[in-house]
Amino acid sequence: MSSNDAAPSLAQLRAKYAPIFEQIREGVVTRECDRILPVEQIGWLKDAGFTGLRVPQEFGGDGASLPQLFHLLVELAAVDPHVPQAFRGHIAFVEDRLCAPENDDRTQWLKRFAAGEMVGNAVTEIGNVAVGDVRTKLSATDTGFTITGSKYYTTGSIFAEWIDTWAADPHGLEVAALVSTASPLVSVSDDWTGFGQRLTGSGTAVFAQAPVQAQHVYPWSERFSYQTALYQLILVSVSAGIAKAALADAIEQVQTRARTFSHGNASETRRDPQVLESIGRMSANASAAEAITVKGAEALQAAFEARKASPSAIREAKEVAEIASAEAQIVATRLSLENATALFEGLGASAVDVKHVLDRHWRNARTVASHNPVAFKARIVGDFLVNAAEPPYEWAIGVGKPAEGK
Repeated sequence: MSSNDAAPSLAQLRAKYAPIFEQIREGVVTRECDRILPVEQIGWLKDAGFTGLRVPQEFGGDGASLPQLFHLLVELAAVDPHVPQAFRGHIAFVEDRLCAPENDDRTQWLKRFAAGEMVGNAVTEIGNVAVGDVRTKLSATDTGFTITGSKYYTTGSIFAEWIDTWAADPHGLEVAALVSTASPLVSVSDDWTGFGQRLTGSGTAVFAQAPVQAQHVYPWSERFSYQTALYQLILVSVSAGIAKAALADAIEQVQTRARTFSHGNASETRRDPQVLESIGRMSANASAAEAITVKGAEALQAAFEARKASPSAIREAKEVAEIASAEAQIVATRLSLENATALFEGLGASAVDVKHVLDRHWRNARTVASHNPVAFKARIVGDFLVNAAEPPYEWAIGVGKPAEGK
């Protein structure tokens, strides 16, 4: 697409990326079993311009809207849920630059994204760090800064050219620092030990006085307003994709199953009305999870479009996006886990053979749902609706600070 083209339709974007998604589908079970990171698969997406999906066409990107992006993320997650999660930090930093003032820095980043450069994520501090505290530090040099510290949950960074990390500058101000992974003073390890989503490139990043250019340091307080809603909705899109993947495997298993039960309802599993009812419910779950994800993306799009509006309009759009993201998480989490369990209904013991790795759907769904605990989200939504309580935005994790006087 040239810079003079109109904004692409979802059908055009699917035509461009669906063949790559199908390539990624090949070998997904082998990668899951043998813990093979999807380095090659993510490389295909970078080469095709997926990193520039949201970048305006004038800078070489696709110019996709947020609802279009999330449609594609759900479809990609249905193929391999690790891959869209690996792009989580990238998608967020692209959005941050899209919302930034129009200047040379913004232009350079957008062109990098369109050319296939990817950004990883490194925010969470390691160890007994109090909630909200940052130990990763920038030190001033004659030409810019160096960064020192360690981070965990560095999703996507092992595949990326850049790492978007949270640090304190020499004055103690919280900043986002973009660090090149080409530096020998940056190391990223694939040491995530969770039982699910093991191929997202999460793990530990260590910065040993790695260089940081002065123009690649941004005040954390100036990050785009709806970032927490966007970060969470990306995980929701993964949950929705898992619901679709579990459905697809259930259909295949039922269609190809030769054995049936004497106390069943038909001579073939594929004709058993109870099994067919289960498939129908799974299909409805998958459709609902995808629909509420896209609904959340529409709220994000409204927040993006309000980025230059009045402070009150920006605040209202941010609040709506946060609640929409929370509602989507509540629903998609439940439906993905439900599908991952319902998959086995009516199939018998052969379905649990390790060669099928059908348990991956539950493990991956449960892991995604644990990143930002869904247990808190229904309360937050209810408090907003009943008491007009503003939802929390830039939340953090760490050791709780004792209450005053204790």
